[in-house]
Amino acid sequence: MKKFALLVLLCAISLQAQLNVDYDSVKAQKFDNGKMWTFDYPPSLYFDETYEFTPDDEWFKDVRLSALRIPGCTSSFVSEDGLIMTNHHCSEWHRDKVQKEGEELKLSGFYAETLEEERRVPGLYAEQLVLIKDVTEEIQSKIDEGNTESEKLEKKKSAISELEKKYADETGLNCRVVEYYNGGKYSLHGMKKYDDVRLVFMPEEKIGYFGGDFDNFTYPRYNLDCAFFRVYENDQPVKTENYFKFSENGAQLGEPIFAVGFPGRTSRLKTFSQLKFNRDYAYRNLAFLYDEYYKRLETLKKVNPENADYYEDLRVAIGNGQKVISNVYKGLQDDYMLARKNAFERELKDKVFADAELKEEYGDIWNKIENLQTELANVYPVQSALTLSRRWNAQYFIMADKIVEMAQELSKPEEERSESYKNVNIDSLKQSIFPEEFDKVLEDMKLAYNLEYMRLNIGDDELLNKLFGDDDVNKILAESHLTSKDKAAELLEKSPEEILAVQDPFIQFIQLKKERLDKANNLVKEIRDTEEVYSNMLGQVLFKIYGTNIPPDANRSLRISDGVLKGFEYNGTVAPEFTTFYGLYDRYYSKDGAYPWGLHERWIENESALDKSVKFNFVSTNDIIGGNSGSAVINKNAEVVGLAFDGNMDSIIGNFIYLPHNNRMVSVTSQGMVEAIEKIYKAQKLADELRNGKIK
Repeated sequence: MKKFALLVLLCAISLQAQLNVDYDSVKAQKFDNGKMWTFDYPPSLYFDETYEFTPDDEWFKDVRLSALRIPGCTSSFVSEDGLIMTNHHCSEWHRDKVQKEGEELKLSGFYAETLEEERRVPGLYAEQLVLIKDVTEEIQSKIDEGNTESEKLEKKKSAISELEKKYADETGLNCRVVEYYNGGKYSLHGMKKYDDVRLVFMPEEKIGYFGGDFDNFTYPRYNLDCAFFRVYENDQPVKTENYFKFSENGAQLGEPIFAVGFPGRTSRLKTFSQLKFNRDYAYRNLAFLYDEYYKRLETLKKVNPENADYYEDLRVAIGNGQKVISNVYKGLQDDYMLARKNAFERELKDKVFADAELKEEYGDIWNKIENLQTELANVYPVQSALTLSRRWNAQYFIMADKIVEMAQELSKPEEERSESYKNVNIDSLKQSIFPEEFDKVLEDMKLAYNLEYMRLNIGDDELLNKLFGDDDVNKILAESHLTSKDKAAELLEKSPEEILAVQDPFIQFIQLKKERLDKANNLVKEIRDTEEVYSNMLGQVLFKIYGTNIPPDANRSLRISDGVLKGFEYNGTVAPEFTTFYGLYDRYYSKDGAYPWGLHERWIENESALDKSVKFNFVSTNDIIGGNSGSAVINKNAEVVGLAFDGNMDSIIGNFIYLPHNNRMVSVTSQGMVEAIEKIYKAQKLADELRNGKIK
């Protein structure tokens, strides 16, 4: 049957990927677990051995206090007068919040020449790490009081909550406990929050995202992916002693450079069995969702050309995620990469089994975690198939979900209903069910795609067969009341009991899947909770054996990553360490200014004023991941030499392993930012502040 075609194909791909690699002959490499070092355990000795550079405690403290975390990204002070720097792509929604009537800042950019013109951004804040305290003993002692896995987990959560409240009350800071090494170590971080942040400068989107989705995760690049804000307190610019002054000469070949930021999450310390589960289930599912939706939207542009721009907007919105997910999934099917991860695990096991005490306490962790992955594989597909998502699911499912909830609530006495259904205008509620904008072509496509996703996970399933037959979209829709606003309104005029009994495939699906999905959710939670306890134990033994010689997984805590400028091989050639403004204009003229390689007219009008030989973007071996966007790249003097904004395609698998031979961070140079700000935008005051580290 056609509904199994995709499943068979994916199984074939998976089998093909499992090559006959001799796992025992592959060796783990020194930096497989990356170079995202913490400020809790500064890597002074490693820096000295690698670069003959031995920063003292004051250097690390100054760098730590110069860095800032903003929602989803990183920032940093670059002036004693509270000026902060981050990426353009981290700031688009903040820009839109301060846009005034008649403005299109996306097209024009923004520059406040005076402090009075700087615009406060609603909801934007910056956090500074001012307190670090090791609380491992306090938390682990509480965990050890538990007799079962569930008790241990509850003890852990309770201890963390108590510590966070205690230190928040004592310090007035935003305090949270950070887990390192899967729970092998615990650190309490106190963050000072600045909630008055104002926009100073942001270029237009054409140059901030030059090359658009096509060039995303590629190199050579030509992006002015920067934005500048200012932090205020008591309606005055913050005065700070800790900031990164801009370097005049930028990064130099051979010198160590450091990316300072708040990377999101990595899974490098997961067990081999956990990686295989991620490959076979979690990322397989995500790759299907992103890849198929992305491809089908392109097809819809030809099927329904009058909505082509809308479909392109939808594609762009998921383009970054699609590249990440599809390349991570591809990387997880690389048998050599998995062999490297297996080799690290094998070495760790050998060390554990060579020590009688460690063997007794930790020797069965890997088997326990592997057994949990087997249990998870039996229930995770059911959870995945039956869980609805507003992003991925067709409106038919979303409407049915709302209708079933409403009918079930309205069938109860009012005093027993949930709060959102008490004293509510029923007519208004019913009118909100059917979306105001309904693109049937799009929704029909999503329905077919949803059914394929369900079959991918649970195949020849009795519930799916009963309600959706052979997955004929036209036949399913012919049996539904949810294909038009009028038909849906007619259905909603029925009593709650009649609505719940109606023979509509979507309404029946919502009701019939509930018990099964609830059971799957409970089982997954139970397995994940147990897995967390064993992962904590794995973290303990990891730290006992390796200490801080390997960094913990990223988890949105502040990190410093070292590297050097270095090109890489691609497409049969070698990428240069730097690009220049010459390359930017070459791309523009070569593409005749076509989207997404167009330039604002100011770049053409002021072209002759620009020194095109100035280095613009660069690549280096620093280890970064999502969340690092906006990270300052500094030299040994804690001077800004660049601003990280992306990685190359080969960096995407960095979620699981760091491969220094081709993993690269992509940054905009310090001198390139100043050159453009001064020559193209005529923002002399800002250029001077960056050069001097203060307002003149």
